[in-house]
Amino acid sequence: MLRKCSGSARKGGRNAELFLNTEVKMNIGIYGYGNLGKALERNCALHSDYNLVGVFTRRNVSAVKTFGAPVYSAESILDFKDKIEVLIIAGGSATDLPVMSPSLAEHFNIIDSFDTHPRMTEHLNNVNSSAVKSCHTALIATGWDPGLFSLARVYMESILPQGNTYTFWGRGVSQGHSDAIRRIEGVADAKQYTVPNLEVYKEVLSYKNPVTDARKMHIRDCYVVLKDGADAGEVERKIKEMPNYFAGYETYVHFISMEEFKREHSTIPHGGSVIRSAHSADESRHNVEFRLQLESNPEFTSSVLLAYARAVQRLYKEGDYGCKTVFDIAPKYLSEKSYEDLIAHSL
Repeated sequence: MLRKCSGSARKGGRNAELFLNTEVKMNIGIYGYGNLGKALERNCALHSDYNLVGVFTRRNVSAVKTFGAPVYSAESILDFKDKIEVLIIAGGSATDLPVMSPSLAEHFNIIDSFDTHPRMTEHLNNVNSSAVKSCHTALIATGWDPGLFSLARVYMESILPQGNTYTFWGRGVSQGHSDAIRRIEGVADAKQYTVPNLEVYKEVLSYKNPVTDARKMHIRDCYVVLKDGADAGEVERKIKEMPNYFAGYETYVHFISMEEFKREHSTIPHGGSVIRSAHSADESRHNVEFRLQLESNPEFTSSVLLAYARAVQRLYKEGDYGCKTVFDIAPKYLSEKSYEDLIAHSL
């Protein structure tokens, strides 16, 4: 479905020299400076082959304090077309990335963490159109789900075609659901934790292969701080009946003080697992699980994006343009190590 830039593409070789030049650092930029943008800046320092050109923000530049990176207005991004090799877009999937990624792919090699599953094909096609037209390389939906969990599902289902795949999210903070609660009248602050249903999880591990959906596999655990005078019963009703978020789920609402909220709920942990419960030809049963336990969702997501940014640059240098997903990226493109080192020490 994806085509290379007309007349410009060339096939990449298999030599390690095409994939790694330890003498030259890659210039990257960060577009957006929320939780993910801040984590990207911090973790960029862990990669010896990266040079962070700067952070680009839609906020007042003078009000943004970084950990040392230069700060520029998002409006000035096109002034850096020849200075940034890969631009990491740290925006939200609901309204930011559907606009930002296609627009910026006209001028830069880009990578994003788009995670709205029903709109994935639409987003891929939009970004691909921009990247192909301008002879750039783009990578979308990079993180842990979609991203690493996507790879786990494909690997498991390809190896064990007879069985069922289960994805459990949490225990962790759902930033979208938390925001939905905060928009209810009378709510001062809130966080919602997605919690796997342990009974269903145990059934999967016991080869019972339950037929279920996300609403039976997860519990919604809400911690809410009320504004003065707010009706707790009414707020709880609105949460539990909210369509597309809580309706149909087993939902618990806990009202706490702002002091407890700041003390106990100031971090953004997450994680989960993908399990393939299947059998081979002689009816031998197999459970394969890929599991993450993350103290900080943005810290880990930023780490995935930074590794895959290296792959974007390498594909671009090979002339492989257009929009990619994690399914298109070979592992050797992610590593700072040479191909020979990977064969010698990791294979």
